[in-house]
Amino acid sequence: MAHDILITLERLDWRVLSIVVMGGYMPDFKRIGLVGRPGHSGVVETLNRLLVFLREKELTIVLDNVTAGLIDGHGQQECKREELSQYCDLVIVVGGDGSMLNVAKYIASDQVPVIGINRGSLGFLTDILPDEIEARVGDVLSGSYSVESRFLLDVTARRNGSEQYLGSALNDVVLHPGKAAQMIEFELFIDGEFVYSQESDGLIVATPTGSTAYALSAGGPIMHPGLNAVVLVPMYPHSLNSRPIVVDGDSEIRIVVSAKESLQPQLSCDGEVRYTASAGDEILVSKKTVTLQLIHPPQHNFYQACRSKLGWGNRLVRADD
Repeated sequence: MAHDILITLERLDWRVLSIVVMGGYMPDFKRIGLVGRPGHSGVVETLNRLLVFLREKELTIVLDNVTAGLIDGHGQQECKREELSQYCDLVIVVGGDGSMLNVAKYIASDQVPVIGINRGSLGFLTDILPDEIEARVGDVLSGSYSVESRFLLDVTARRNGSEQYLGSALNDVVLHPGKAAQMIEFELFIDGEFVYSQESDGLIVATPTGSTAYALSAGGPIMHPGLNAVVLVPMYPHSLNSRPIVVDGDSEIRIVVSAKESLQPQLSCDGEVRYTASAGDEILVSKKTVTLQLIHPPQHNFYQACRSKLGWGNRLVRADD
């Protein structure tokens, strides 16, 4: 009997299995949080369309206070963005990947799943098209979807023996010169072992999720989102032999800022400056203990997304030919 059950589980589609892992067969989404990107007319149109669709299904709708300001007379419950996970069991983000990154830091710790409707450009994290709302969101609400666990990076600064937690990043942690166009110097350690000293415009520490973002434009590799790995990408290094390094996702990364008093590089998490470093500061980067639960509609495929968004070539011969 146990052997038969094991075989059945091995044959289960990973999408179904991922839903079971969330803590029950097909979570019943009844309280839906909506987050929209300000300053984009298409976002308001999509939010209004979502409101109509969700009201018809008699679901509880909660808007964060920024999104609520975009829609006159919406008549729904409001809360601060950082409180969304207290009132929702699913969050729908309308915008681009930047909007998703902003929301992730607030809801990941409470394991509230999130899905995105793309009103941005590339949209690796927001994969529902605006004209597919009723069909795709309807699939999710009926329990037809897949779930990916995307890990984040925690960042801490150490100065004169004291530590300061700076926050987390879904895409990347970046050490950069800030406003001044100048090279910075630092030393890199991984799990306590010295790797190299470097003079460059900075260093990108990216998750697999972030490998298709800033790290990609800096020459880093594309990593499948299911990998437990981190990539370190130098930014315009003053060396011809400095290349990206992929390390285990559970590694502790330590960056020691040069002792030059004239340099005060900045540290950003997902594009948001969190810290201005001084000589001798240490930056500690490690995997966050909780993951973001990212929902995809049926038939989502990472490689298809790469073909669509990065212009990869399609098959020359159809599979059924």
